[in-house]
Amino acid sequence: MLTTQQVEHFRNYGYVPVENFFNNDEIRAMLHELERFKREGLGHNVATEGDGTTPSDVDVNYQIIPLKDKSHLFRSLPFHDLVLETVNQLIGDPVVRVLDQIFLKPGHSGTGTDWHQDNGYFQVADPTKGTAMWVAMHDATIANGTLHVVPNSHQMVLEHGRDPGSNHHLHTEVDDSLAVPIPLAAGGVVFFNFGIAHSTRRNNSDKERAGLAYHFLNTNYVPTPFPKFFPKDLVHLTGTDSTGGEKEFGVRVAGSWEDEVRKLVDAPSA
Repeated sequence: MLTTQQVEHFRNYGYVPVENFFNNDEIRAMLHELERFKREGLGHNVATEGDGTTPSDVDVNYQIIPLKDKSHLFRSLPFHDLVLETVNQLIGDPVVRVLDQIFLKPGHSGTGTDWHQDNGYFQVADPTKGTAMWVAMHDATIANGTLHVVPNSHQMVLEHGRDPGSNHHLHTEVDDSLAVPIPLAAGGVVFFNFGIAHSTRRNNSDKERAGLAYHFLNTNYVPTPFPKFFPKDLVHLTGTDSTGGEKEFGVRVAGSWEDEVRKLVDAPSA
C-alpha cells in the first residue's frame, strides 16, 4: 500500500508515481499476452495523417481496447488485492473499473497520445474521485516517450476538441513548460486523477514501448445518465454490487490474479 507521503502527493498534485508496483513475473505475463494480441491482430493503429480520418502510413499508435474480453489475466488484474487497496486509498470505497486498454508505440515510428484529461471523456462531477493507473510494461524513458503530466491541472478548466492526429481521440492545449516527465522501470505505475492533463511522446528509441492503462471511479460518482463517451460495461470491484466478477463475467474472477500470472509465466514462448 502507499505511504502517507505518497497519498498526500496524489491529493496535493493529482498524481503519484510508484516504482516496482508489479513484479518481474507479473510483467512477463503481461508481455506474454501483449505478444499474443499482436499475433492475433487484436488492436489497431489509431494514428492518422493529421486530418483525424486518413490512416497514417508513417506513425503508429497501436491501441488494444478493451482488454477484459481478450485476456483472463487483464480481466483479473483490477481484482488484485494490491490494486484494490491502493485505489481505495486514493479515491475511496466502493470502486468500479471503468476502462482498460494498452497503447503500443513501436521504435521510431511510435507516435504519442496528445494532451488530454480523462474527464474530457468521462465527465464525472468530481474528477478527483476517479484515477487512472498507467503501467510501464517496458522501461519507460524520456527517449521512448514516457508519460508526461501537468501537476494540479485538475484545477484548470480545459476545453477539449478532436485530435487531428487520431481517428477518435480528444485533445486539449496546455503549456508544455508545465509538463513533468515520469520515467519508470517496467512494473512501475503512475496514478493520476481524471482531471490531470497528460500525454505521451514519440518513441525515438530502437525498441517498442507499451503502456497499460486502467481507469477506476468511486461508485458514488458514476454519472447518470452516462455521458456520450462514458463506458457502459462497468465492473463492480468492491461494495454491495460487487460479486467478484460473477455478475459481469459469469465466473468468479476475484482471487485469480496469481493463478493467471503463473499460467502465463509457465507457458512456453510462442
